[in-house]
Amino acid sequence: MRTRSSSNLVGESSPNPTTSNPKRRNRRRSKQPFSLEESPVDTMADQRTMAELLRAPTEGYAEAIVVPPILAEHFELKHSLINMMTSDQFFGLEKDNPHDHIRWFNKITSTIKYKDVPNSAIKLMLFPFSLAGAARRWLEKEPPRSILTWEDLVSKFINEFFPPSRTTNLRNEISNFEQRFGESFHEAWDRYKDLLHACPHHGFTELHQLDTFYNALNPTDQDSLNSAAGGNLLERSTQDVLTIIKNKSKVHNSRNKSIVSQVKSSDVNSSSSFEIAKLNYPVNQQTCAVTTVMIAILKQFQATPPPASVNSVEEICVTCGGAHPYYQCLTADGNQHTLTG
Repeated sequence: MRTRSSSNLVGESSPNPTTSNPKRRNRRRSKQPFSLEESPVDTMADQRTMAELLRAPTEGYAEAIVVPPILAEHFELKHSLINMMTSDQFFGLEKDNPHDHIRWFNKITSTIKYKDVPNSAIKLMLFPFSLAGAARRWLEKEPPRSILTWEDLVSKFINEFFPPSRTTNLRNEISNFEQRFGESFHEAWDRYKDLLHACPHHGFTELHQLDTFYNALNPTDQDSLNSAAGGNLLERSTQDVLTIIKNKSKVHNSRNKSIVSQVKSSDVNSSSSFEIAKLNYPVNQQTCAVTTVMIAILKQFQATPPPASVNSVEEICVTCGGAHPYYQCLTADGNQHTLTG
């Protein structure tokens, strides 16, 4: 039976773990001392005092609107233009319509002309002066240098003060428009145009607008439009329908003006009569009071029976007892004696 030689045993013996297995090596790392390395910026900052470091920054005041460079020489905004902008400012209230403000602003700035100065640059410079209250605070909170063009400014302004919810509400009012009870054709047409004007981005075509308004009218006004169109309004073009509606509105408007003038004149006459009546009222009141008292006295007099008649008192002569005064008695005259001494 063969046995393993010692050489084989030595060859098959496991290697020294301390020399062949690096994972089991017990290495000692030398501890390096930690040092705070200062950057050049920190070194420069440290040179300032604490008071300077705690002081409020004076940077970051860049405006949101970036006005393009102006090549014209000696250009400046006149105070009259700034005063014109502040005369009708937009406050950003719920009732304010940003579309109306943009229309007004474009109308004013379209008349301003400077050589070598783009009109868009003038608009960007003047627009902040047309804002006040919440609208001005909105512009001040916009990120610096975030508005580069006039189109950017209009887009952000409209989206801020005319949110999508407001657009949805106005679109619903336009789609569900109805002529009110007792509302004239002219009044209904004006109210419908106001809704369209308040939301210029409603997205309805001219055909949809005219069809909605026609279906919103009462049967009498619909028949009147059909009669003006020669039978059926829907058989005419949109341009013809719009002309017919405008003409009908003008006729009703002129009639309403004449009626209003008559009402005003009658109001003047009635007011004059009322003033005269006010002056005569105290006199009439006193007259009525006196008349009432006289009637009461008369009724009382009529109700009281007249007093009984009183017979005249007859005088009786004390001399003879006759029905005559004593100084007319004949007997007294006959019996009279003369006294003598």
